[in-house]
Amino acid sequence: MSKTNPGNFFEDFRIGQTIRHATPRTVTVGDVALYTSLYGSRFAVQSSDAFAKAIGYKHAPVDDLLVFHIVFGKTVPDISLNAVANLGYAACRFLAPVYPGDTLSSVSEVIGLKENSNRQTGVVYVRSRGFNQHGDVVLDYVRWVMVRKRDPNAAVAEEHTPDLPKALPADALGDACPAISVADYDFALAGQPHHWGDYKAGEKIDHVDGMTVEEAEHMIATRLYQNTAKVHFNQFTEGQGRFGRRLIYGGHVISLARALSFNGLANAFHIAAINGGRHVAPLFSGLTVHAWTEVLETAEIPGRDDVGALRLRTIATKDKPCTNYPLLEEGTNNYKPSVILDIDYWALAPR
Repeated sequence: MSKTNPGNFFEDFRIGQTIRHATPRTVTVGDVALYTSLYGSRFAVQSSDAFAKAIGYKHAPVDDLLVFHIVFGKTVPDISLNAVANLGYAACRFLAPVYPGDTLSSVSEVIGLKENSNRQTGVVYVRSRGFNQHGDVVLDYVRWVMVRKRDPNAAVAEEHTPDLPKALPADALGDACPAISVADYDFALAGQPHHWGDYKAGEKIDHVDGMTVEEAEHMIATRLYQNTAKVHFNQFTEGQGRFGRRLIYGGHVISLARALSFNGLANAFHIAAINGGRHVAPLFSGLTVHAWTEVLETAEIPGRDDVGALRLRTIATKDKPCTNYPLLEEGTNNYKPSVILDIDYWALAPR
């Protein structure tokens, strides 16, 4: 028996299967510094211990998306080592703050399987949970990924497509954000004066800035998360593939878009949930990412008068400034060629 792991193929999965993923990861201030250097995120709560303590945190929490990427990265060797593409996310909730020194581990349950008509691939739906060293769930999310079959003729076990919510309700939000003191929230230091109540449904925000992605950056980022997906690292094999080059991890685009969103959403300091997301098109090094956001909804969180929730739809583009809010081709449901990410999420802002 081979001692090396070829990864799971579509026919290896079973509905109800539970997978405990290696390897537990202690998050350090070094990880946080490297994450900042890769994306340039400037949200005050995650940047400053003094700022975070003043409003009610123990100290500056780890960026929400760094938590997401680490928990996600643990799942890759077992779920998506043989993936063609990560297709989407749903019902993602951040349930407890994570601080430097916390150790994260991941467990996934297969909740759906659907073979594609070409019989070369199939879609695997998993619910993954991230735990800290105390056994507390810090993150809970569903994703679906297209995975190659080892043998196109292999029989597939039970198939099922799970029914997933389009969006999480406001009463499911806020667990990872302690009660904050709005009186001690320094809007000047945070970078913008806008409270939760200053945003209205239907409002569109061009985040103006752009970031060009370099080859080394996206590879360093993916290694930071211990994400071992072959398509991100191996130019020897990817050079012979469909695109002829390495794909940039979709989560890299999410973090770039989130960092860019600071210009316009500086006080939307905490991602409470991700309702859904689509990686519309691949991104490659040398291209420049821009982003814009539409406010879909504003909501009060039951029992809380310190923060409110903003339901945001952020669109990221490649080599296309977002002055005109690019999204769909006119009169169609087809995305414009420049669009690479469409993500719907809840963020919290002080009231």
